[in-house]
Amino acid sequence: MSDAILRTKAVRINRRTALSLTIAAVSCFCSAYALDRTLPKPFREVPGIEYRVGSIRLPPDYNQPTEWAFARLAFPPGWNNGYEGRDNPEWQAGTSLWTQDFPRADRHFSQAVRRLTRLNARPVEQVVNLDDGPDVYNWPWLYAVQVGEWGITDQQAQRLRDYLLRGGFFMADDVHGTVEWQVFAESMKRVFPDRPIVEIPNSDPLFHTVYDLQDRYQIVGADHLGEGHKSDGFVAHWRGIYDDKGRVMVAISENSDMGDAWEWADEPAYPEKYSALAVRLGVNYIVYAMTH
Repeated sequence: MSDAILRTKAVRINRRTALSLTIAAVSCFCSAYALDRTLPKPFREVPGIEYRVGSIRLPPDYNQPTEWAFARLAFPPGWNNGYEGRDNPEWQAGTSLWTQDFPRADRHFSQAVRRLTRLNARPVEQVVNLDDGPDVYNWPWLYAVQVGEWGITDQQAQRLRDYLLRGGFFMADDVHGTVEWQVFAESMKRVFPDRPIVEIPNSDPLFHTVYDLQDRYQIVGADHLGEGHKSDGFVAHWRGIYDDKGRVMVAISENSDMGDAWEWADEPAYPEKYSALAVRLGVNYIVYAMTH
């Protein structure tokens, strides 16, 4: 993690908010357990597209119980999978599209959450598969990368819908340009045929829960710094899907790559401003998800 990120002013969540976080996490776990009689699946290391198992050392407290863990969604690739031929056809086993930036981004961001909030966060990620029965209900915050190239099934779409309507929060990241957006939007129509994807207004609490982030900018991935964008994704959008009570259930980073900004937060050649915004946005999303 870069010194600039670590010097970011620590978040002072008051006691009431801290208590709310604990209650929300415990409530989410207890509700899932009461309804489905299941315990969370244990942590396991999975090979990624960029990082093999063991290339990043596990922290000594990796297996301690905590209030929150970085839950990364595993999913099958779609027809426009950019890694086809280089990935593992058995996508559940890793080395697949969903492991972009993994696990370096997950662990960098988890470290930032531990330092910038009072949330008891696990330092390592959790792989979540929607086909693994009710396991997803144990994780109140769910992240997926490169969602413009995924190929979730109808069954997975139904499980994701149920998870979100029960109070879950889904962060969809790294979708760029016209084609990727069409692929993602079509899949979300299968998740929520009755709910539109809309622009999240600057006034929404999502952008003000911890940090005031009404002044956002495009977060460019490391491989596209020269162009300043990927494909024809020239303008950043912060879109979402709301429930009936006005809660953001799905937060979408369109034409921005927050995962890359987390992954390269300790790389001097990567612009600090992108990592700074990505960390702040992620912190807001987590605290919002666990208090709304």
